Amino acid sequence: MTGSVTDRNLFSPDNLRNPYPLYEELREHDPVHFVEPMQSWFITRHDDVMEGFRDPRLSAARGQLFEYQLQGVDPNVAREFLGTIQHQMFMKDGPEHVRLRRQTLTGFSNQKLDDMRPTVHRIMRELLDEVIPQGHMDLLKDIAFPMPALALAELINVPLADRARFKRWSESLADFSAPAVGANPVELATHANQTMVEMKQFLLPIIEERRRNPGTDSLSLMLQAEAEGRMTPEELVANICLIMFAGHTTTTDQLCNGVHDLLTHPDQLQKLRADMGLMKSAVEEMLRYTTAVPSITRVAAEDFEWHGKRIRKGQLIFLVMASANRDPSAFPDPDRFDITRDSTKQKNASFGFGAHHCMGAGLSRRELEIGITLVLERFPELRLDETRPPKLKCHSLTFRGFDSLPLRW
Repeated sequence: MTGSVTDRNLFSPDNLRNPYPLYEELREHDPVHFVEPMQSWFITRHDDVMEGFRDPRLSAARGQLFEYQLQGVDPNVAREFLGTIQHQMFMKDGPEHVRLRRQTLTGFSNQKLDDMRPTVHRIMRELLDEVIPQGHMDLLKDIAFPMPALALAELINVPLADRARFKRWSESLADFSAPAVGANPVELATHANQTMVEMKQFLLPIIEERRRNPGTDSLSLMLQAEAEGRMTPEELVANICLIMFAGHTTTTDQLCNGVHDLLTHPDQLQKLRADMGLMKSAVEEMLRYTTAVPSITRVAAEDFEWHGKRIRKGQLIFLVMASANRDPSAFPDPDRFDITRDSTKQKNASFGFGAHHCMGAGLSRRELEIGITLVLERFPELRLDETRPPKLKCHSLTFRGFDSLPLRW
């Protein structure tokens, strides 16, 4: 990319649709970029983003983000939502974060995730069997949403018969966590609050039953931690809600992003079909090239200077992983989609870094590898549906995917 970007509004429709020229501009000329209306900083260089994940001056206890969204709104409309997330590990720092993460991590060990591979295979085969006779599908609705949700339900061992309700919950929490420009904050907060109420009503009977009849699933392991006093009941419920939401939403988006990138880069698709042994490196390139979570927020825990800019305590800081993943200092020729790129030389930033590295990264990678492998094997003539254009989801800086991705074969 070359040339100067005149519009530095990160939330303009054009920049949300294609943010990469602006990211390049900011990396080169204003890597610690201040947005006055939000009193927020945007960090765009790879090394700075990775360092930001480890910097104790950048706190994960970012209630200010929701306070900003609720300006002028009675906070009681989101009381249940706000009360729940304060117990979630992704809103904690230091020893409190480590304690909560440790109680949950045993359910996401490499051994347990490898044991999940046959389950993910089975779920994918069943979903694909349903659409094969049609000759077409919406990858989002038919595959990318239900697959990780069903896999997660089996990992935690909770019923997921009502997929429509689960989808509504996910969309409600995502919409409030990363609101679209011009969205109604009262409406979003009300829906997110009701969602949290419904999720707890769904989970509490399951938790009580699992207390009576524990197993080896992740929920049972968390209940053991609660029984031993390493988690409070509130923390238990809050972090199961977090896993149910975060554990599948980003994989849904990333699966669609990855398939779309393959279909719009036919040379790379042909290369992958010719050698499916490239799938691991292909998935890493998909994560780098179009990450499902373009940025994540932190809040300044104190006043400090960064690249000559004075950051004030309480200001929000956006660590822009999507920009870090296109930084030429880390990834040569970064705007080229190359499934043979050597990811061992430099890790992409898509799952974060340091203590807050995404706990579900291992599960997501396995789901992407299995899911994309089976899609390509089942549909040798797969293509974008020329009669129905895809609908890109790019209304915020926090989630990027598709609202619809029609395909044919």
